[in-house]
Amino acid sequence: MNRVRARLAGVAVALAVGVGGAFGAGFDHGYAGWDALLRAHVAWNDRGVASGVDYAGIARDRAQLRAVLEGFSALGHDEYAGFSREQKLAFLLNAYNAFTIELVLTRYPDLRSIKELGFLFRSPWQKRFFALLGEERSLDDVEHGMIRAPGVFDEPRIHFVAVCASVGCPALRPEAFTAMRLEAQLEDSTRRFLRDRTRNRFRAATLEVSRIFDWYEEDFEKSSAGSRRAFLARYAEALAAAAGDAGAIQQGRYTLRFLEYDWKLNDRPRSAGTAW
Repeated sequence: MNRVRARLAGVAVALAVGVGGAFGAGFDHGYAGWDALLRAHVAWNDRGVASGVDYAGIARDRAQLRAVLEGFSALGHDEYAGFSREQKLAFLLNAYNAFTIELVLTRYPDLRSIKELGFLFRSPWQKRFFALLGEERSLDDVEHGMIRAPGVFDEPRIHFVAVCASVGCPALRPEAFTAMRLEAQLEDSTRRFLRDRTRNRFRAATLEVSRIFDWYEEDFEKSSAGSRRAFLARYAEALAAAAGDAGAIQQGRYTLRFLEYDWKLNDRPRSAGTAW
């Protein structure tokens, strides 16, 4: 209990620094406030391949979350234009994940899946409920219009760090993305996700992978890997569970199959089937 209180006290201090940076001397590229919230309310599972989000805890710290979001929305387009490539991508990933949590909290705890927040002709990701870089945005605007925009980042590993608040999604990291650590964070999250045998596995000459690889095949094709299978070959050791499987994956000797996606909310208290 004392550890939790100390961590939450750190959230308040970090937010004071982070918000001050956003509105004052310059944007806080360390994301102190957002980082503190994540460290307080997100944790890896015992295998280190998935994470759970304590939405009830973040709900109690809603004021701090909103201060972080206001800091993100306060960033001007001209200042953003001066960011490096890594600074831009870190900002957009942090904003996407933070506003996703805010969307979940609009109905939490009466929510089993983020998909319940959509309507018949509009998904929850199409709702324009926040401002970013001077425009009203939806989560789809950020992911597809900014992060995945052709010729901007061309980085398929974003699919392992931009989190849709679902069990089938890659893990929300218990830390903010920063430009200085972005490459290491992208690589670590990718490998952790591919090591999760509930979402990616090789057995009986069949490589069963997350449907992410089906939905976003074009992103893997336009990356440095050149194709989806070449990308998977690059991470054969993470995908393989038995001796000899990595070689089969690297050589493409398998049938590719896509697993069903689990849209249940990645709520840590409700993850009864997972050891935390």
